[in-house]
Amino acid sequence: MLKSIQIGASFLIALTTITISSCQSNTVTLPIYGQREPVEKIIDGKTVIDTLYHTIPPFKFLNQDSVYITDKNFDNKVYIANFFFTHCPSICPTMNRNLLKVYEQYKDSDQVYFLSHSIDFKYDQPHVLKEYANKLGVSNDHWNFVMGSKADIYGIANQYLVYTAEDKNAPGGYDHQGYLVLVDKQKRIRGAYDGTNDEQVAKLQKELAILLEEK
Repeated sequence: MLKSIQIGASFLIALTTITISSCQSNTVTLPIYGQREPVEKIIDGKTVIDTLYHTIPPFKFLNQDSVYITDKNFDNKVYIANFFFTHCPSICPTMNRNLLKVYEQYKDSDQVYFLSHSIDFKYDQPHVLKEYANKLGVSNDHWNFVMGSKADIYGIANQYLVYTAEDKNAPGGYDHQGYLVLVDKQKRIRGAYDGTNDEQVAKLQKELAILLEEK
């Protein structure tokens, strides 16, 4: 069973969770994941060291309505991303049913969106994704199911720090991790959760609420 993101070859934790006590209350900030780079800036005539965090780069994919979705659609939005394919015989059905619980909670909110990338670049055309979304119970455009070329989809998976691969020996012909990746308004990764694990999904819901309160 997949576990939540830990320090390892695939992930570098850029910032650990910080708890600050003030006026008898606690403010919790979620970690920021991915590589980070120190950069020099001039502020008020002084050189200071700032931190440049890993962010999701620009992208463009076709969604279930045959409309192109880009990173601009998620400007100033918190969103949850994952990777799946429609005929997946293993983890995908459970992962997306669990993500549906989060979607149902926030589907009427303009603050939270959902983005599912198909890794089956051969079969999962927009009409297939549309049928899948309808059967799942998606009722508005706050959850996009997208497809693209192999290079584009697998390339963006690397940016989300999620393993994906075409593998004839894997169930359904594709291998991938079942992470639900939480992305903030600055396109930074703030958490990743095993979408097949109820406790992890509950943790996502809890930490999503924390992120929405972050200023």
